[in-house]
Amino acid sequence: MKSIISIFKYLLLSLLLVCALADETITNSESSENTESESSFSTSSHSNNWAVLVSTSRFWFNYRHMANTLSMYRTVKRLGIPDSQIILMLADDVACNPRNAFPGFVFNNQDRQLELYGDNIEVDYRGYEVTVENFIRLLTDRWSEDQPRSKRLLTDENSNIFIYMTGHGGEDFLKFQDAEEITSYDIADAFEQMSEKKRYNEILFMIDTCQANTMYSKFYSPNILAIGSSELDESSYSHHSDTEIGVAVIDRFTYYNLEFLEDVDKDSKLTMQDLVDSYTFEKIHSNAGVRTDLFKRNLSDVLITDFFGNIQKTVIDDVEDDILYIANHDKDGKDQELPKLKIHNRLLESKGTKTNISSDNQTSIIKVGLGKFSSLSLNSLGAVGASVIALVFVFFVGKSLSL
Repeated sequence: MKSIISIFKYLLLSLLLVCALADETITNSESSENTESESSFSTSSHSNNWAVLVSTSRFWFNYRHMANTLSMYRTVKRLGIPDSQIILMLADDVACNPRNAFPGFVFNNQDRQLELYGDNIEVDYRGYEVTVENFIRLLTDRWSEDQPRSKRLLTDENSNIFIYMTGHGGEDFLKFQDAEEITSYDIADAFEQMSEKKRYNEILFMIDTCQANTMYSKFYSPNILAIGSSELDESSYSHHSDTEIGVAVIDRFTYYNLEFLEDVDKDSKLTMQDLVDSYTFEKIHSNAGVRTDLFKRNLSDVLITDFFGNIQKTVIDDVEDDILYIANHDKDGKDQELPKLKIHNRLLESKGTKTNISSDNQTSIIKVGLGKFSSLSLNSLGAVGASVIALVFVFFVGKSLSL
């Protein structure tokens, strides 16, 4: 009898040891997983990126303004913003101009190693569509019902927007195709409408023109960071010409922005402060300006990719989804015709969440969740394996002692 009691005690002790080891291993696994997830995602509050790139000039002698804009277009695409989230406005009268020695091509450097106009550009507003009215309508989304979605800025309160403008300007104005002007008041009021309609999270406004800094002097809406190429009464200058093309091919301010951005990739930790610190009078030949009083964040905390790149938020769902996924698979691993979406939505409703998950979203949730479940399962199995070994060891020790 005593030996049986002793064995029972050791079994009970072993079971407690199993539970303790398994619980600790799973807890550590979840803690490590959560820490890794938090460090992997951006702390920025936005969930999508857009770019509005505008060359307000036309005519051959303004070749550099089209090259400026196409260069920025290439950069934001390289860093991940898709064409569906880029609005490109160009007079588009350079590539096929009869004076172009390289028909169908646009370059931003005299070495002509980088061709900007190829088959992979999508011009949303071309020629005489580039007007002050269309630009204001674009920002404020004041269109008729038949306006194509591809020509609309479909942003929301979680959107970071990069707005780049280049052309000829003066104190508080920028010319559009030598036919009309947009003023600093016009842009300021458009931004205020955007703010009231919750059409952005943050805006980076960058402008390359003479007396550029005056164009953001009238802004009064929140969360706007503004950068200009020159102060009041200052000109902005071209960088260099191509003798075969016969005109200047890029402006200085844009050239040195691009030089900096060439070292940026999608995972870069360079900040807007790094970009601003790169501006010098010796390089730009004018006093670049930065306005930060409307912007909440410190520039050293703002990644370049917060505006020039593209962010895709991923939501990791609860482990219940993994269980639903496994429960709805047959032995061959093929999906069964079971109402997975209905079950999932009922589960959410039981948690007090009123939502309806579509089949597309369900697929992405399942893929993310399955990986989480697999990792958790392996860790749990490891804990159980260690516990079983401990159980066997304690059992035999107890048995030998009882004998």
